[in-house]
Amino acid sequence: MTDTDTARKRIDEFIAPFRVKPGSKVTLAHDFDPAFKAGIEKKKRGVELLETGVQMLAEYQARLAAQDTYGVLVVLQAMDAAGKDGTIRHVMSGVNPQGVAVHSFKVPSAEELDHDFLWRYAQRLPSRGEIGIFNRSHYEEVLVVRVHPENLDRQKLPKDTRDDIWQRRYRAINDWEHYLCENGFRVVKIFLNLSKEEQRRRLLRRIDLPSHNWKFSAADLKERARWDDYQKAISRCLSHTSTEWAPWWVIPADRKWFARIGAAAVLVHTLMDIDPQFPAVDDEQRTSLLEVKAQLEAEAPDGAAPDPFEEEQKPAETAAS
Repeated sequence: MTDTDTARKRIDEFIAPFRVKPGSKVTLAHDFDPAFKAGIEKKKRGVELLETGVQMLAEYQARLAAQDTYGVLVVLQAMDAAGKDGTIRHVMSGVNPQGVAVHSFKVPSAEELDHDFLWRYAQRLPSRGEIGIFNRSHYEEVLVVRVHPENLDRQKLPKDTRDDIWQRRYRAINDWEHYLCENGFRVVKIFLNLSKEEQRRRLLRRIDLPSHNWKFSAADLKERARWDDYQKAISRCLSHTSTEWAPWWVIPADRKWFARIGAAAVLVHTLMDIDPQFPAVDDEQRTSLLEVKAQLEAEAPDGAAPDPFEEEQKPAETAAS
């Protein structure tokens, strides 16, 4: 077994408890523990694992961009204060920013409301070779809108389309994601699972720390009051939209460092499955490169190695002889 095979096996085993089995009925509070940490007892060890994950992610992302065949859409959902922004910042810290695009979705504009509910999200899909991150996503349409059905009135829907609307939207989302996957765009769906008590602690921290006051919003408390409604909506969403082509991953988020490890592992798992490769050159291109190499070597100044990089790659004993 190669080192890559070993790493993949370990990652698969690590993330297995987070996967929502397609077709299963989920009760979030019963099926997933926000405080779970997979036997990683110390934060220091967690930080080391995250660094390894970030390094692997950077390597695969470079290959993804160079191959320019597949794209990856990361859907990140969570309750308020679950650490979405921090997860994005830490997990993507080692990648080339030119290959990553992050989009946050606020209240729909008048133009967006004049289109179907998936339209504005389709405008922000990643390109081939790119990782796109939706910080909140099209799932708001079956979560926030379900908890606050008055939002449907703003969407100008014909009356006959509001019957069984949630089932219709689940089906539309599944079909859309299936279409994306069939066209070379992987959909990675991560839910950061925060406990109600940990949310309370983090909201208090935003108040107690002056440097965090700007993060606090009175709207957070209003949404917190609907905690049970959101838990039901999330459970239904996970049950109906975790598919073989785009399963949900429920990452324990009571410890921020663990949530970041989990999110990185799921994303690396996807990239390892794609296994993008740097494009190979053909014989004609190789001949052309060698001609350019000879020209550059001929321009070396006195005392300089014709090809410094090639010189650096020689074993120490060869260079010394």
